[in-house]
Amino acid sequence: MPRIVDLPADNSGLREQTAGLLYESFRALTPAWPDMDSARREVESALESEKICRVMLDDQHRVMGWAGAMPHYDGNVWELHPLVVAESHRNRGYGRALVEDIEAIVAARGALTLWLGSDDETYATSVSGVDLYDDIPGAIRNIENLKGHPYEFYTRIGFRIAGVVPDANGRGKPDILLAKKIG
Repeated sequence: MPRIVDLPADNSGLREQTAGLLYESFRALTPAWPDMDSARREVESALESEKICRVMLDDQHRVMGWAGAMPHYDGNVWELHPLVVAESHRNRGYGRALVEDIEAIVAARGALTLWLGSDDETYATSVSGVDLYDDIPGAIRNIENLKGHPYEFYTRIGFRIAGVVPDANGRGKPDILLAKKIG
């Protein structure tokens, strides 16, 4: 039975598995973690004292998912970053379980909102490849998922699209901002 625990800062094996999961899951989608060293740095950053860093482990103590969060606005708002589930374990409710775990922790710390950015660097939605400045609210209102972008996962678990950052990742490559009320 999978369990969710804090990623132990002193467990180099679990840290390496977590970095590997991040790198393997996102290497085709974003240049954010182009190699294992950058993924390792992301894991180390997530272990900073004010942040939350949780992993889902299988029965053999292998990392099958990772979720983190960091505070903003004096702790009223927390950013969900990152969220990743191993491809072999997707579509089984594990992503939802990781988000619910983060929600419970940030709620206990007084959070009012949980937010995230979900980049569209691969033209997976109708808000990419276009000039959003012409009608940002209309683009959000009429968003379509063209290639399995994860924003629909987040809306299924209660998040709402709160905005977009046009050209965040280059011309026509926005960041889709989603938020959810906590508590």
